[in-house]
Amino acid sequence: MSEFPPSSLRPLIAEVFDLLRSREESVSVAETAAGGLLSACLLSMPGASSIYRGGLTVYTLESRIAFAGWTKEHLDQYKGPTPEIVAGLADHVREKLESTYTIGESGTAGPTGGTTRNRIP
Repeated sequence: MSEFPPSSLRPLIAEVFDLLRSREESVSVAETAAGGLLSACLLSMPGASSIYRGGLTVYTLESRIAFAGWTKEHLDQYKGPTPEIVAGLADHVREKLESTYTIGESGTAGPTGGTTRNRIP
């Protein structure tokens, strides 16, 4: 079994944690393709509750409707994981959790990389 988080990431995670704590700032996470791994990295630090406000893992378009404030209009206009989509998810999470910063990511995950833009049946 591999160690988590990877030892190569631990110094960066510690640096982010220490910087946020020293500034009394907070972070939240809006992630899709990472499936919760970004939150897990932050939560691996002892005392994470002092900087981590929470996270939203919205892996599917259905979960974005249920939890990320998306509407039918979002789906009608969906063109894949664009910078605007990621920024919108991050803005939603930052507003709801009242964090100083939000880390946002999106992409197409899976062994084949996916070819369809909108995966709602």
